[in-house]
Amino acid sequence: MIKILDSSKKSFISSLDKLLLNRKKNIQFNKFPVSKIISDVKKNGDKAILKYEKKFSKNNVIIPNPKKIKKIISLLDPKIKRAIDLAFNRIYKFHSLQKFKNISYMDKLKNKLEYRFIPIDSVALYVPGSTVSYPSSVLMNAVPALVAGVKRIVMINPGRNGKQNPAVLYAAKKCKVSEIYSIGGPAAIAGITYGTKKIKKVDKIVGPGNSYVTAAKKEVFGDVGIEGMTAGPSEVTVVCDKFSNCEWIASDLIAQAEHDSLAQCILISKDKNFIKKVKSSILLQLKKLPRATIAKKSLLLNGILIYISSNKKIIDVVNKIAPEHLELNIKDYKKIINKIKNAGSICLGKYAVMAMTDYNVGSNHVLPTNSSARYSSGISVNEFYKRISFITLSKKGIETLGPSAITLANFEGLKGHAKSIELRIRRK
Repeated sequence: MIKILDSSKKSFISSLDKLLLNRKKNIQFNKFPVSKIISDVKKNGDKAILKYEKKFSKNNVIIPNPKKIKKIISLLDPKIKRAIDLAFNRIYKFHSLQKFKNISYMDKLKNKLEYRFIPIDSVALYVPGSTVSYPSSVLMNAVPALVAGVKRIVMINPGRNGKQNPAVLYAAKKCKVSEIYSIGGPAAIAGITYGTKKIKKVDKIVGPGNSYVTAAKKEVFGDVGIEGMTAGPSEVTVVCDKFSNCEWIASDLIAQAEHDSLAQCILISKDKNFIKKVKSSILLQLKKLPRATIAKKSLLLNGILIYISSNKKIIDVVNKIAPEHLELNIKDYKKIINKIKNAGSICLGKYAVMAMTDYNVGSNHVLPTNSSARYSSGISVNEFYKRISFITLSKKGIETLGPSAITLANFEGLKGHAKSIELRIRRK
């Protein structure tokens, strides 16, 4: 069912590379229909959006009725509301600590340099809907924007037969979302990028979606901003030792596998017997899982159990995989943690379980996938800022620094640059 690899085999690296590459190929995007849909929306606006909504979601509503939203929220179980409130407060607190301080520096020539963090004016949050809806995704995307000071926060949340999830709507209200569009897919991305009669365009789009949504975001990038990383199908890598609980670890892998058939679950251990126990526990637990069909497919296609004999090899393999989520479920994690450089988030110790980070720990769960943790990071307050430099030069400053700048400008063949500086320097 799940592939088992042994790092002592000569073919280990090539086998691991092949498995990782095969998954990447499986999540490649078909851009043709996406481009076609985007062009249609640019040309025909709301009419085109409704056409795709009726076709894919049996939905004929772009903007849900505010009174209807209020009524739907009022019927939500108070227990769910309290859970969302708790998660909101913890996520808000942790992300508030991420706020940047503006920099102001004056040198001895009385030249003043400043670096200011300016909130983006408007942001759209894509929150998956239709067949599944995640209020946690609202919180993870909206709270950092709220902390950054974004004035206009918009939510795109696909409906199904014109209906939206009450918990998602409550979370949006909690996060002061100002507009809600009950649409989805590439058509929604195009609508919020270029605007229509009913939709006011935004400056940036963030949030996870299916492969077509991700492809659409990449297609419109440049006309609108998107997050600095792509959140695709979920991933977890769990490192275990002889002190780990095989039942717990099996449940951690299954928890990730139930997200999507393209999710990837990887176990790394120095103990071959432990690997066998985890595999057996997975088979037993899957029998009781409501989303067993999805989880089984994920584990069959992308699940990997790896035997590695040394910490050094474990570190190398983890950095190679660069997983979205990493659990170091080992007693001596302090021995290796400082050498792990590539991961979206890292859970340390036996109680730090990935599933908790999806909800109310306070960290963000929108993270880089598909090995992009090698060069990118998850959603944070930084995602919703622009950084602008402000420069004030004194008369003495330009007269002192100008000649050196002129030298460089002339060397680069930019005589116009040199001239604009020369005109400001006092003639002697």
